Amino acid sequence: MRYRRLGSSGVKVSVIGLGSWLTYGGTVAEDAAVSCVHRAFDLGVNFFDTANVYARGRAEEVLGRALAGLRRDDYVLASKVYFPVGEGPNDSGLSRKHVWEQVHRSLRRLGVDHLDLYQCHRFDADTPLAETCRVMDDLVRQGKIIYWGTSEWSAPQLRDAVALCRAEHWVAPVSNQPQYSALQRRIERDVLPVSVELGIGNVVWSPLAQGVLTGKYRTPDDVPVGTRAAGRGRQFMTSWLTADTLAAVEGARRVADGAGCTLAQLALAWCLRRPEVASAIVGATRTDQIDDNVVAADLDPDPDALERFGAVLHPVGAS
Repeated sequence: MRYRRLGSSGVKVSVIGLGSWLTYGGTVAEDAAVSCVHRAFDLGVNFFDTANVYARGRAEEVLGRALAGLRRDDYVLASKVYFPVGEGPNDSGLSRKHVWEQVHRSLRRLGVDHLDLYQCHRFDADTPLAETCRVMDDLVRQGKIIYWGTSEWSAPQLRDAVALCRAEHWVAPVSNQPQYSALQRRIERDVLPVSVELGIGNVVWSPLAQGVLTGKYRTPDDVPVGTRAAGRGRQFMTSWLTADTLAAVEGARRVADGAGCTLAQLALAWCLRRPEVASAIVGATRTDQIDDNVVAADLDPDPDALERFGAVLHPVGAS
């Protein structure tokens, strides 16, 4: 396993991280989730990501129980706040009230006394930016969180947050969690360059495009039973389950075969070719998926293979 610094901070995260969206606490049995977490940890994964909204809090509970037997100093634990957790007017967003209440609930569900990274799951246009930045600074100073970050914030939003924190001498965000894969490249235009400018590390989600870049889907109608596309996860994959996209993915598979690795491994290595990416967060329902994905951490593919891989998928990839 290889590790990279998270932006300008000193903490190092594994280049492959394990997430829990649409898996733990929901569609995956707890014993399988625990096995995946332990297998990932045994293979060097130290970055584990979740959110208060995943499976309505159950993902945090399951992840907390899975991590309970591990030495706390040995892993980097991240969660998030923003999306609705109830019907009340203050049950969502990034107000001081909501963030304050939710961080304590996340800590209880995870069974820890602090989070290594607490992320604003989206930007909240209804809350003054200063209010959000100040509560994050307070949580750092109180030892409830060590670092804070963002998720899916735009380049201007990141720039505004860092400038404000620096002006007020508050702790600034060290990370952003955007979607990034060979099929979704929009952050290359401005988010990644601004990240370098601001010292922000990116822990990217869906580097395998919801599993499309594993090659398990051959045609839009050939959806294996038990896969994400066969369940409620399909709503997040519609734009990729097209004949053109899947044909391009088949071409990318041939590039991976020539490079001596699996399609998923080359897709992860393609994301990690960017130094702005500190970690690529994968999901796993079985330990063999962990084994396959972790190999990408130590891959050094030929640059020509990475270029061909990206070129094959570029016509169908969002940029």
